[in-house]
Amino acid sequence: MLTAVGLGLLLTIVLGMTGIYNGIIVDATALPDSLRADLWIVQRDTRGPFAELSRLPADLEERARAVPGVASARSYVAHTIQRDVPGGPQIRFTALGLSWPDDHGADLPLVEGRPLSQAHFEFIVDRSLGLALGTRIPLGRDIYTVVGITEGITASGGDPVAFFTRSDAQKIQFDKSNEAIRLDREARTARFRRSQLSRNPDLARMSTAPANQIPALGPAPVSAVMLNLAPGYQAEEVRGRLSQWKDVTVYTQADQHQLILGGIVEKTKRQIGLFRALLVVISTILMSLIIYTMTLDKIHSIALLKLLGARRTVILGMILQEALLLGGIAYTLAIVLGNTIFELFPRRVAVENSDRLLLLLVVFVISIVASIFGMKKALAADPNEVLAG
Repeated sequence: MLTAVGLGLLLTIVLGMTGIYNGIIVDATALPDSLRADLWIVQRDTRGPFAELSRLPADLEERARAVPGVASARSYVAHTIQRDVPGGPQIRFTALGLSWPDDHGADLPLVEGRPLSQAHFEFIVDRSLGLALGTRIPLGRDIYTVVGITEGITASGGDPVAFFTRSDAQKIQFDKSNEAIRLDREARTARFRRSQLSRNPDLARMSTAPANQIPALGPAPVSAVMLNLAPGYQAEEVRGRLSQWKDVTVYTQADQHQLILGGIVEKTKRQIGLFRALLVVISTILMSLIIYTMTLDKIHSIALLKLLGARRTVILGMILQEALLLGGIAYTLAIVLGNTIFELFPRRVAVENSDRLLLLLVVFVISIVASIFGMKKALAADPNEVLAG
């Protein structure tokens, strides 16, 4: 039983590795799937906005709306935030800006609360972050309140996603301390004074104004623009029109999946696959040694059975039954432990029924392979050794 427990723990790790890999895939694709976009417009020659950094002018959203076949266009901005909650633990999440007022989070899988109802100071957060409805946290210079809770929406790195309006998300992203703002304004004024434009008094006054009030600077860029198509239009048809623009690259939802899984997840997939293969080999070796050792302990009894006329199939069947019983107990323990402890892991562990059946098949093969070594030893047992004492 102790041996079965040890093997069960080893098989639990094998099952957990499979679940972690599945969880990484689900986490990586949960965010783009929740946004429900047909096409993604990103910066030219980039693989944005998930696999690579992308920067687009904010007015591209208006340009995209004018394209035939586009029913709606929404801008996408996202960045990571790590903060200390007053009186609570440190939290880390990905802040995503919704294109308010066209998008206020009504299509998100809310399990509690409501969508955003105003342009500022509200946000929706995933349950895995551990914030309850009504929680107020300071971000930048403002206080934001949790008004809705989703479940299962995380970024590719496993961080929970919080949904703000785009203006709030950008305000938090580009927030600076008072001293940083003062130094930036002084540096901008010094550059202006060194230019010929400093002779214009109106421009001189404008150079000391806040950055968002200077027309030449323009609004903050966005990471991507998401498009939803009108009925009757095909994605490739609209994509062909947009591909004529020389400043953007257009991807479908399937392309985004491929970029994420082929780039961000690929190395993790290989690494976990190697670990799983290594653990299966180790499990086979350990079970083979255990069955072989247990056969050695019974070699006198096996020789006595041979002397009494027991058929070889009976002896070999007993060893095979022993190996299958050992594997069966270990497998059952792995399933029970997995169902109990995987929910406590900090990242998603998604174990499917197909993974459990595959592990059962692997355990069955391991048990048969492991019993071969014991069978060989049993067949070599000499009945005359019993008579010799």
